[in-house]
Order: sequence, then structure tokens, then C-alpha cells
Amino acid sequence: MTWSGYAFDPQYGLLVVNTNNFVAKMKLIPRADFWRDEVRKEDGDYAPQAGAPYGLFRRFLQSPSDLPCTAPPWGLLTAVDMTQGRIRWQVPLGSMQNFGGKQPPIPPGSINLGGPIITAGGLVFIAGTFDPFIRAFDVETGKELWKAQLPDSGHATPMTYRLGANGKQYVVIAAGGHPKITEESLSDGLVAFTLP
Repeated sequence: MTWSGYAFDPQYGLLVVNTNNFVAKMKLIPRADFWRDEVRKEDGDYAPQAGAPYGLFRRFLQSPSDLPCTAPPWGLLTAVDMTQGRIRWQVPLGSMQNFGGKQPPIPPGSINLGGPIITAGGLVFIAGTFDPFIRAFDVETGKELWKAQLPDSGHATPMTYRLGANGKQYVVIAAGGHPKITEESLSDGLVAFTLP
């Protein structure tokens, strides 16, 4: 499960969550040693974890192509039936086809950041993938019903709102890209769609 949360549909009792499936080397570094050069010589991400007794080191295990070393799919959208305690459906989310340059065909399922929302009409909206799309899925079946290209990838949770009691409903996503995705630019995109 990613840091970005999940959405719950009370009508169907489904918890919908995006997950990642790839390997990282991680370790905790005692606070007293965290800033020492001999401790921080390995390539990767270092985070001081303010207020904690340890800092964090993390490096994702990637092949020479920059793709994860684990088998795809690297990202899934999953609906958990909370009354039955089982997975109702699970589908690959997004694509990493052009990540790290031109690749031979890659199965679907992208590393993802940014959670889902569910509308009262039974649509799950989510972006968050390395490819620059927002998608809508049927909450009952997991079938992808719609997708639209964004100016850059959208690593945020979408939101929805309506203008007035009888006004149109909108879905909005921040689509600013991600600094670790070198194939795209970083922007301040904010994109809104109307629901029919």
C-alpha cells in the first residue's frame, strides 16, 4: 500500500487501494551517525526523519534499464471486500513502457504515487502512475472505463466537487510530474474534467 491512502465505497463495502510491488534496500541509521560522510557514501536517498532517533537510507533495486528488478506488474489497483475479507478484484495500474528510454514491450502495471477517490456514481478515479494519465475504473468490477492524458504525471490524489446543488460535477488532479521521472518535465499543471 502506498503512502497516499485509499478510498472506501460504503455501498459495496469495498476499500480501493493502489499498491506497489518492487524491492528496495532500506536501513535505519542512528541519529548520531547520520551526517557522517563514511556512513552516507552509498548511492540512494537519505532522509533525516526529523524527531526520530534514526535517519533513513533507501535505494530501489533497478536493472541497467532503470526498470525494477522484480517481475511486473509493479503497480496494482486493488478492491478489498471488507465484509468478506477478500480481494474482490485487482488490475494492473498504468504503464512503464517508456520509462528509462525505449524498451521492448513491457506488461502493464506502473510504480505509483497518489491515491484513488470514488464517486457516488461508482467510479474510481486515480492518476499517480509514471505514465501521464488519469483513469476511471468501475468500482464493482475494476474494469477501466476511461483515461485521459495529462500534461505531466499526476502524483496526487484527485478531488471532486460540484458547483451548486444542480451544477456539474468536476474531477480535478494536480499534474506536475515527479523529479525522479527524467522522461518528463516538471510543471504546475492543474487539470479539471466534467462528469456527464
